[in-house]
Amino acid sequence: MNKFDAIVIGAGQAGVPLAKKLAAAGWKTALIEKRAIGGTCINDGCTPTKTMIASARMAYMAGRSDELGIHIPEYRVDFKAIMDRKSTIVKQFREGATKGLEETKNLTVIYGTARFVDPHTLYVDKNDGSFENYTAKKIFINTGCTPFIPDIDGLKEIPYLTSTTLLEIKEVPEHLLIIGAGYIGLEFAQLFRRLGSQVTIVEKSNRLMPKEDDDICTVMSDIFDQDGIRVWTETQVESLSLKLGKVHVKLEGGGKGPASLSCSHVLVASGRRPQTAALGLENTGVVCDEKGFIKVNKRLQTAEQHIYALGDVKGGPAFTHISYNDHLVITENLLNGRHKDISKRMIPYCMFTDPQLGRVGMNESQAKEAGIDYLVASIPMKNVARAIESAETRGLMKAIIDKKSRRILGAAIIGEQGGEIMTVLQMAMMGKITADEIRSGIFAHPLYSESLNNLFMSV
Repeated sequence: MNKFDAIVIGAGQAGVPLAKKLAAAGWKTALIEKRAIGGTCINDGCTPTKTMIASARMAYMAGRSDELGIHIPEYRVDFKAIMDRKSTIVKQFREGATKGLEETKNLTVIYGTARFVDPHTLYVDKNDGSFENYTAKKIFINTGCTPFIPDIDGLKEIPYLTSTTLLEIKEVPEHLLIIGAGYIGLEFAQLFRRLGSQVTIVEKSNRLMPKEDDDICTVMSDIFDQDGIRVWTETQVESLSLKLGKVHVKLEGGGKGPASLSCSHVLVASGRRPQTAALGLENTGVVCDEKGFIKVNKRLQTAEQHIYALGDVKGGPAFTHISYNDHLVITENLLNGRHKDISKRMIPYCMFTDPQLGRVGMNESQAKEAGIDYLVASIPMKNVARAIESAETRGLMKAIIDKKSRRILGAAIIGEQGGEIMTVLQMAMMGKITADEIRSGIFAHPLYSESLNNLFMSV
């Protein structure tokens, strides 16, 4: 029996720093990873997609160069070069993370699939064909999520793509059909449209980004329409079939009755499911919800107090920065004797379309539901000086303000560097800086953030 003080299952954005810190603190630690160090973020999430988005933006700007008085006779998309650059950067990040683990004392990295035998023991089927049991006083689950594949007639009979397999294709799709209009689907839609694909999105909800305010959804929908991306809302894919090298799709809904189209590629982007089914949690007291997400308390402990869950596998906002913050909560409590919890965290997030959507705090719908007496500050990007100068006038700045205290409750920024502008407001929220203080503050000219002065002029 291999005995450890701590075992971390999953080498994602919580698992890697957690394992390193526990080991550095003198805990004999094991990190078990079935696939590749770095988790979704490095291998098939943030790193590869944002690398490819940078290439797609270059193509977009080259196509608009005449607007700025720069005449580029022609350009071509070298998809192999784009994918090679993506793979090189992913490899660089992965190898850097792996090296950091290998150089950490008291830390053993094990490649294989872990399954609970009892609350303190894991059976590991190693990638080299061997297997062993490992036991630990504390166990941390950071296994993340994987693409959810819906039950659609004919889907299993066609070579469909997921957000993982799409990153390994060899050519730009002629016509990419995307099932689902979540952030992943929208980022890929614009990316491949800019690289030359015809793109169609099918979404069962009545609009893009149904959790956002109406005006935010309208602005983003207009941007996608301008980009030539076809969106079918209130529509479901009824069936798919492969004929003569084309995928034939039958649709239902959208207020238009039955419809059909054909495409070259299908991306399934209809959500993600937690990787808990193979963990053997039935051999422990760990409890999952109806979707398989692990239930935790505000200190990330499961029903088995010595077993913790971090990141996407516990449900809630599925963002890399949440996963990373989870490990900070745990290490502060276990190593520094603090009493941190996740109950009052401010959750910022971005969608890396172009322009970006940066979001933090409450939106208007949530403020209304909470019965808060609030004010709305809003300004279109076409009225922002820097946006006009940079020819980036698509988008909107919006903030929700508590009417009495004048503090900022939340913000949504669609615009060039929207995430960075949102972060300025996030810092103001953290520091309890009021809208009035921002309105009268001095900001360097002509930054996008300077226009926050104007944003709050109306409230």
